[in-house]
Amino acid sequence: MGRKIFVSYKYSDSQVMNLNTYTQNLWGGPFKVQTTARHYVDKLTEILENDDHIFKGENDGESLAAFSDQHIISKLRSKIFDSTITIVFISKGMRNIWEDETEQWMPWGISYSLKEITRNGRTSGSNAVIAVVLPDQFGNYDYYISHDPICNCTSLNVGFLFNILRYNMFNEKNPTVFKCTNGSIVYSGDYCYIQSVKWSDFILSHNYYLDKAVEIKNKRDKYNITKNL
Repeated sequence: MGRKIFVSYKYSDSQVMNLNTYTQNLWGGPFKVQTTARHYVDKLTEILENDDHIFKGENDGESLAAFSDQHIISKLRSKIFDSTITIVFISKGMRNIWEDETEQWMPWGISYSLKEITRNGRTSGSNAVIAVVLPDQFGNYDYYISHDPICNCTSLNVGFLFNILRYNMFNEKNPTVFKCTNGSIVYSGDYCYIQSVKWSDFILSHNYYLDKAVEIKNKRDKYNITKNL
């Protein structure tokens, strides 16, 4: 059975790996365009539709940037309310470090996804949330996610994230941990409410990761979940 999926991402972020995307120029010939996070949404939509999942985000070319805040909030609220999973695209340029996070749309959408909302007599439960990490313009993921060969574990640069994401990682109430030989604390099991996965891994086994996100949501009482900005 397909799931309704909302995607939170920075529409214009071009610090992502080139996908060799083309469009037509004025004379009908091929014209290569700069890849942005939006093009990864297009790829994701193709993958999801093959399995009857329903994409609840913006359609191609439907950037809301030119609209009023009130219009954007109304559109996003409806899309998130009618979804069960939120995929957050982590990309290198997703954060504007000079702007307060409460003024940026990604944190707002993630916060709204995590809340239980009642509209017109119907209550929508909090969404399952998964962070899908996009490769940067050099094809690398280590700006956020990397492998620690000493501890043989995955390291996450959570300081890079929006707070609403960071606070919902390493937030299992009773985590299983051990100390590595280099002194680092290593977590095992499902220690993050919002788990992180590389784009290259996600597209190979997307249903596994979607199911995993739902599994974690269904045991959310085991986590200290932050819902507000």
